[in-house]
Amino acid sequence: EVQLVESGGGLVQVGGSLRLSCAASGFTFDDYAIGWFRQAPGKEREGVSSIRTFEGSTYYADSVKGRFTISSDNAKNTVYLQMNSLEPEDTAVYYCAVGGRYRDWVPYAMYYWGEGTLVTVSS
Repeated sequence: EVQLVESGGGLVQVGGSLRLSCAASGFTFDDYAIGWFRQAPGKEREGVSSIRTFEGSTYYADSVKGRFTISSDNAKNTVYLQMNSLEPEDTAVYYCAVGGRYRDWVPYAMYYWGEGTLVTVSS
């Protein structure tokens, strides 16, 4: 059974930082791209960042470039999203997801989803 367990969300002030974790199990970690989507209230789910776990290629949405960093610990089957310089617009539920190609980071291309973790950035 595939499981994606997110953690690390919470309440942070503008300019602050959070690190999200996604612990994966039930599939071969190195065979896929893993990353993050987010969905703010009343908005569509959007791709944030992804990583090709076996060799480290990454994708970032323009809105987070230079502020967010994705990484993976293949020994722990875990992907991280370090989020710095957080803005109110980053407030959303963040979902971990597994897909086939790290550049095709759109919701309909994902195979598996986590339950999500809420990030709230207060001004």
